[in-house]
Amino acid sequence: MKRIAIAAVLALVAGPALAEDKATAEQIAKIDEVLAAMTCEVDPANIEVEADGGFDLDDVICADGQYDIKLNADFTEAERRKE
Repeated sequence: MKRIAIAAVLALVAGPALAEDKATAEQIAKIDEVLAAMTCEVDPANIEVEADGGFDLDDVICADGQYDIKLNADFTEAERRKE
């Protein structure tokens, strides 16, 4: 019985945390704007919100190839890794 109670508490605590890693529609629109200026695009499903408020973008397609890109909370590029 204790295991069930512990699992229920963990699910309640982890549930909101998991929801926070999804970008809002406004954030996605801003990310799309920033990426368009770089001649890049990303599927919104590949955008994760980081704990510091920044964004981890996986499988970003740019004119010169595919990248993983990290954006700061102010939507400036922090890191780019070619895949």
